[in-house]
Amino acid sequence: MATNIAYRAAGDLPPIIPVFPLAGALLLPRVEMPLNIFEPRYLAMIDDAMKGARVIGMIQPYESRGASSHPALYAIGCAGRVTQLAESGDGRYLITLTGIARFRIADELTTLTPYRQCRIDFSPFAADFDPHHGEDTVDRDALLRTLKNYLDANRIEADWNGIRGAPTEALVNGLSMMSPFGAREKQALLEAPDLKARADLLIAVTEISLARQGDDNDLPMQ
Repeated sequence: MATNIAYRAAGDLPPIIPVFPLAGALLLPRVEMPLNIFEPRYLAMIDDAMKGARVIGMIQPYESRGASSHPALYAIGCAGRVTQLAESGDGRYLITLTGIARFRIADELTTLTPYRQCRIDFSPFAADFDPHHGEDTVDRDALLRTLKNYLDANRIEADWNGIRGAPTEALVNGLSMMSPFGAREKQALLEAPDLKARADLLIAVTEISLARQGDDNDLPMQ
C-alpha cells in the first residue's frame, strides 16, 4: 500500500518512536501488516501515534510470550506507518501498518507512557528507503520453484497469476512476512543485509523445512 507521505531518508522519520514488541511478527519495507490491538497500553500507543507521525516500530522480544511484561528486545526492528484504522465496536483497533524502513535501537527511553519508546538509528539501512533496491540480484526463478514445492507439499492453493505479477521486492518481503517459521528465523530474515540475502535465506529455510517434512511422514500439513 502506498502512503500519503514519501519517506526518502532517515530524516523524514522521527528519531524517537513507540515500539510494539511482538514475538513472531515480521514487518518489512512497503509490505502491509494487519494488527488487532486490544491491550490498553497499545490502544494508548495508537491513539498517540495518530496524533503525531503515525509511525510505530515493530520489534521482537527475546523472551517467549508471557515471560515478562518488559522483555529484552532484539536490537533491530522495522518502522511502519499506520495506513488504515478501524474501530471494532468492542474496544479494539484493527489497523494496517505499512513498513517503511528497518532500524537499530540506539537506546530505550524512560517515559511515563504505558508503552515503550526508543531512540532509533536508520543509518545502517539507508537502502530500505529506495523501492526495488537490489531486485535485479534476486534469483526469482529459484524463489518461485521453492515456493511451489512448499505449497505442493502442504496442499496449499495459490494465485499464481498474482504471484508471478508481483514485483520482486514485494514478493520476497511478503513471503518472508507470511512464512510459518519461528522467531529466530523471522529475525534472521529481518536482519538480512539486502534483498538477495533475504531471498537466499528464505529459500534455504524453506528447503530445510521441506526436507524435514520428507523425513517425517506423520508431520501435519499446515
